[in-house]
Amino acid sequence: MIKNPFHKIFGTPNDRLVKRMLPTVKKINDLEPAMQALSDDELRAKTAEFRQRIADAVARENINPEEENAAQIRIDAEKAALDAILPEAFAVVREAGRRTVGMRHFDVQMIGGIVLHGGRIAEMKTGEGKTLVATLPCYLNALAGRGVHVVTVNDYLAKRDAEWMGKIHGFLGLTVGVIVHDLSDEQRREAYGSDITYGTNNEFGFDYLRDNMKFEIKDQVQRGHYFCIVDEVDSILIDEARTPLIISGPTDQTTDKYSRVNVIIPNLEAGELIETIDTKTWSGDYVVDEKARAITITDEGWEKVEKLLGIGNVADPENWDLKHHVEVAVKAHALYKRDVEYVVKDGEVIIVDEFTGRLMPGRRWSDGLHQAVEAKEGVTIRKEDQTLATITFQNYFRMYKKLSGMTGTAETEAAEFGSIYRLDIVVIPTNRKLLRIENADVVYRTSKEKYFAVADEIAKYHAQKQPVLVGTTSIEKSELLSEILKRKGVRHVVLNAKFHEKEAEIVAQAGRLGMVTIATNMAGRGTDILLGGNSEFMARQELVKKAQARAVSAAEGAISPVAGPGMVRFYYTGQEFETSQAQWDTTINAHETAAKRERDEVIEAGGLHILGTERHESRRVDNQLRGRAGRQGDPGSSRFFLSLEDDLMRIFAREWVSTLLQRLGMEEGVPIESKMISKRIEGAQKAVEMQNFESRKHVLEYDDVMNKQREAVYSLRNQLMEGVDQKQLITDDYLSTVISNPIDESVPEKAHPDEWKLEKLFSDVFDLTGVHLEKEIDTSKISRHELGEEIFEKLRARYEIKEQILGATTMRYHERVVMLSVLDGLWKDHLLNMDHLKEGIGLRGYAQQDPLVAYKRESFDMFEDMMMRFQEDTVRHLFRMQIIGPDGQPIESAEQLAVAQAHSQAQRALQEAAASGHASSAVATQAPPVSNRAPSTTIDALEREFHRKKERELELARAASTNAEPKANTPRRAGEKVGRNDKCPCGSGKKYKQCHGAEA
Repeated sequence: MIKNPFHKIFGTPNDRLVKRMLPTVKKINDLEPAMQALSDDELRAKTAEFRQRIADAVARENINPEEENAAQIRIDAEKAALDAILPEAFAVVREAGRRTVGMRHFDVQMIGGIVLHGGRIAEMKTGEGKTLVATLPCYLNALAGRGVHVVTVNDYLAKRDAEWMGKIHGFLGLTVGVIVHDLSDEQRREAYGSDITYGTNNEFGFDYLRDNMKFEIKDQVQRGHYFCIVDEVDSILIDEARTPLIISGPTDQTTDKYSRVNVIIPNLEAGELIETIDTKTWSGDYVVDEKARAITITDEGWEKVEKLLGIGNVADPENWDLKHHVEVAVKAHALYKRDVEYVVKDGEVIIVDEFTGRLMPGRRWSDGLHQAVEAKEGVTIRKEDQTLATITFQNYFRMYKKLSGMTGTAETEAAEFGSIYRLDIVVIPTNRKLLRIENADVVYRTSKEKYFAVADEIAKYHAQKQPVLVGTTSIEKSELLSEILKRKGVRHVVLNAKFHEKEAEIVAQAGRLGMVTIATNMAGRGTDILLGGNSEFMARQELVKKAQARAVSAAEGAISPVAGPGMVRFYYTGQEFETSQAQWDTTINAHETAAKRERDEVIEAGGLHILGTERHESRRVDNQLRGRAGRQGDPGSSRFFLSLEDDLMRIFAREWVSTLLQRLGMEEGVPIESKMISKRIEGAQKAVEMQNFESRKHVLEYDDVMNKQREAVYSLRNQLMEGVDQKQLITDDYLSTVISNPIDESVPEKAHPDEWKLEKLFSDVFDLTGVHLEKEIDTSKISRHELGEEIFEKLRARYEIKEQILGATTMRYHERVVMLSVLDGLWKDHLLNMDHLKEGIGLRGYAQQDPLVAYKRESFDMFEDMMMRFQEDTVRHLFRMQIIGPDGQPIESAEQLAVAQAHSQAQRALQEAAASGHASSAVATQAPPVSNRAPSTTIDALEREFHRKKERELELARAASTNAEPKANTPRRAGEKVGRNDKCPCGSGKKYKQCHGAEA
C-alpha cells in the first residue's frame, strides 16, 4: 500500500533513470541547428574528427603494451572518449538520417540510443522505430574501430536493415556488412571487417565455432567481440537460449534400429497416471507427462516391447541401446506433432521454433530424437551426429565487452536478464499516447465453441472493413481457423512457418482496409503494420511485376532491359531487383497517396484489431501480439478468446479447470468473463515462465562447466595458430610430465635399486619416444634422480638433433600442426564423453548426490585426463617422427643429411650428364633413380590427414548452418596408383609397402 503513493510522488526507478537522460537529449537538440547548417562533406568530416579525438584520448593514457591489463586500459579510455562525444555524434546521426532516409530521430529515440550505448535493454513499444534507434549507438561505437555487431532474428531483417540503415552509415563514411546464409569465408571476413555488421544470432554463433575449428589464423572470419546490439532481445536471449548451437558430423552408427523400433510403437497403448491417497499407479503401456515433456513406459509396456522386438530382458546391458531407442520413439510419437513442433518439407523434417513459429533449417534435435521423428514420418533417416563444437547463446553473447538489446516486451523477464546477462531494462516512453483498447478475455467451454466464436468475431469486423490480425499458437490451428473462414466466405491470408518466405510482405499489408491476416506467433516481428498498408512494400510489389514483365519482353526481343546509371536496387521476398530512379519515385509517390487515403478509412473503422485464439505459455508473447496494434498513437483494440481445453489450461491448471466447470455449470456456446479466470491464467503463465527459466538456467549451469574448458582449449588453439613458440613447453613441461609417469611406476621413490624394473622403464620410454636408451645409460651406479635427469637430457638432445636437421622454422611448423591435430581429436572425443556424462548424471540424485556437483567434479577429472593425453600424444608424435632424406632413407643427424644431399646431387648430375650424352650409358643405367624432393618427415602423412580432416569438418560445419549436403569425403590421389609390391617412387629401391607405403 505504501509503494504506489511513493511512486506517485517520486516516480518509479525507471522514471528517474529516464529523467536523468533528458539533459543529454537537450544537448543533442541544441546542436541540431549547427548540424543542419553543415554541408554534406562537412557533416561527413565529423567522423574523421571524432576518430581523431578518440585516438588522442587513448594516447594521453601513455599505455604500456607490456602491461598485463593494457588492453582493458585502452578500452576504458575509448569508452570515456565515446561518452564525451555522444551528444555531438548523436546529433550528426540525426541529421544524416534526415538527409538520407527522410527520418528524423524523435527525442524518445535519442533516449533509446543512450540506453543501448550504456549496455542496457531498451524496451520500446512496437512501431516506435527501434531499427532507427540502433543507428545512434552503432555509429558512436563504430568510431572506436573494433567493429559493432547488430543481431536480428532472420536473414530478411539483416539484409533489410543493412541496406536501409546502411545509407545513414555510408553517408557518414562507415562501412556496413551483412552476414547471411551461403556466404564464402572471404565474404564473411569482409563483412566482419566492416565498421558495422548485421546478421542473425545463428550465423554469428556458428561463425565463432567454425573459427575455432580452423587451423590457420588467416582463415578465421571474426575479429573479436566488442559491442553487440541484439534486436528482439527477448526472442534471441530468452526464447532460443534453451537450445545450444551445435556443429556436428555424422558417426559410423547405422540407422536401422530407428526403423525397427518405429514399427512397434503403434502397438503400444497410451495410459494415464492414477493417484490415490497412498499410491501412484500407471495404466496402459506408457504415460505422457505433457507438463514435464516426458514419457514413462510401464512394466507392462516393457514386457510388450520385449515380445514385439523378440529380445530378452530389456534391462540387460546388450539391450540398453534398444531401450533408449524405444523411449525416444515413444516420445517422438506422443509429444512431437507434425505442423506444431515440426514440418515435413522436401522429404526432410524441419524444426519449428515454438516461440516465433519460424522454421529452423539445419537445426536437429539431439540424442536420436530427430532420427526417431524421421522414422515416424517415413523420410530418409540421417545418421546420428557427433558433436564437433558447441556453445549456448548465453555464453556466446556474454563474450562481448558490451552487450545491449531492444524489444517491445522484456520487462516480464527482467530477473533472467539481470541474473544471466547482467542487463538492466529501461522502459522508454512512447512518442505518442497509446490509444489501444484492451478488451477482457472471453472463455468458452470447448475449443470447438471457441473457434466458431472467433470466426464469427472476424466476420463481424471484416464486414465493417476493420483490419484484423489473428494470432494462433501453431500451424495446425492457423490452418483449422482458415478452413472455418473459407466456409464463411471471409477472404483472408495465412502466415505460418510454411509461408515464412513471404512473412514481411504479408505482415506489412495486415493494416489495409478489411484485411484479415491469420498468423502464428511470429507475426512478422521487425516489420511495421501501417494502417492503410505499407506503401513501400506495395510499390516494390508493383515494380517487381513490371521488372518480370520487362524481362519476358526483353527475352522475346521486344524491348531492351533497364540498365545504366540512375538505377535503384531493392529487395523483395529475399531477391534483389533493379529499376530506374524515376520509375521508383513515381511508383512510391502514387502508392503513398493511396495509402494515406486508405489510412483515414481504417482509422475511422477503429484501427487494427488483434484477436488472440489462445494464451501462450509466456505473457511476453501475448504482449507482443497485442503490441502490433496502436503504434505511434494509432487507434486499435485487442481481445483473447480462450477455452478450458487450451493446452495452457489443460496442462497447468487441470484440477482447477474441472472444479470451475462444476461451480459455474457452464453451458455449451455460452462464454464467461471472470477476473478469477484471468488471474488464474496469469498464474499459470507465471508458473510456466518460471519452469522455462529453470530449464534455461539448468542448461547454462552445465554449459558454464563446459565453457571454462572450451575457453582453455580455444585459447591454446589461438596461441598455436598465432605461432607462439611451443618448444620450451614441449621439451620441458610436457616431456618431464610424460616421462615422470613411467619412472614413478618402474622406479618407485622408496624402492631399492634391485627392485627397479628397468626393462619396463626403457620399454615405456621407447613406446613414448621411439628412442632406445638402455645401452646409452649406465644404471649400475646411479641414483633415481640421476636416472631421471639422464633420460630427460638424452631425449632433449635427440629433439635438438631433429631441429638441427629440419631447421627451427620447419620444426615450429610441425609442432603446431601436431598439437592442433591432437588437440582437435581429443576435444571432439571429450565432447562426446561429456554428452554421455550429462545423460546419466541425473541418476546421481537417487544416491543423495547433487547431480551438478557430481558433473563438475567428474567433468574436471575428464578434462585433466584429456590434457594429460594431449601432452602424451604430442610428445609421442613429435619424438617418434622420422626424417626421410632425399634417398628415401631415415636421417639421424645433420652430418648424415649433408652426406645424403651430396650423394643425391652427384647422382642427379650423373643422370643429367647421361641425358645429354656426356657420360656412358653403362654409368647412367647403373645410377639408381633419385628423388628431387627435400628431406621430409613421416609427420607429412599426419599433416595431410590433419588438413584433410579439418577441411571435411569445416565443410560439415558449413552444411550444419546452411542445411546444405556435405560433399562426399573421397580420398584424393595425384598421378598413377602405386602397387604395394612395386618399387617406391622415392628412389630408395625398397618396395612401396616397406617404404612410404608404411606411412599410409
